[in-house]
Amino acid sequence: MPVFAANLTMMFNEWPFLDRFDAAADAGFAAVEYLFPYDVAPEAIAERLVRNNLQQVLFNLPPGDWAAGERGIAALPGRFNALKSDVERGLEYAAATGVKRLHLMAGLADSHDDEAAAIYQRSVIYTAGRLAEAGIDLVLEPINGRNMPGYFLDDFNTAEKLIAKLGLPNLKLQFDIYHRQIMHGDVTMALRHLLPIIGHIQIASVPSRHEPDGEELNYPFLFGEIDRLGYAGFVGCEYNPRGHTLDGLGWFRPFARS
Repeated sequence: MPVFAANLTMMFNEWPFLDRFDAAADAGFAAVEYLFPYDVAPEAIAERLVRNNLQQVLFNLPPGDWAAGERGIAALPGRFNALKSDVERGLEYAAATGVKRLHLMAGLADSHDDEAAAIYQRSVIYTAGRLAEAGIDLVLEPINGRNMPGYFLDDFNTAEKLIAKLGLPNLKLQFDIYHRQIMHGDVTMALRHLLPIIGHIQIASVPSRHEPDGEELNYPFLFGEIDRLGYAGFVGCEYNPRGHTLDGLGWFRPFARS
């Protein structure tokens, strides 16, 4: 059955960040992910992971100046040296946490601009190569324009073609079912087609991005399909709880670690 990772950026916000590791473990999760760890010392995160017997499965490489509105810099001109520095910072946290996949955010740029496409490809090649030296996969996530207007990588077909073109063994697709449904629909057939390149899956209800227990997607069917396909990775719970996190975990109880 799927192994779910609590997203500690979006879930368990009733606790301070480090205490969310404890809360997630107490709720039955065996794995965690989050957007960014960089405001907390890597050693502090490592201690919480070990204390709670949790596996760190994903986080994002530094995204540029998030507070100023940047959403990654990989497709932005003049930022390659900054990207290289950011990759090294991400690798410090990867070494401390044992994570085996990192996500590179593309940034806000015209998805049809040839210069942005060339810069992004260069950034992906460099980052994948550097991560490969540490035994880590690089994942690329298409993000829908409703949640993140102007994001460069806004199409699953573009991501699939780039991964095929580059042919890098540690370059994978981050398949967020929420984003897929909003952008393209046809989730099940896409999972079947793209399984060979999927490195991570994420879930949330559509359209509200809450618990995966209602609205327009049949998640019990999709969880079964993920099993039928033989997917061996993790499923990240990247959703905003409707209320208190613990009150919305009824869907998760059959999957919880005892």
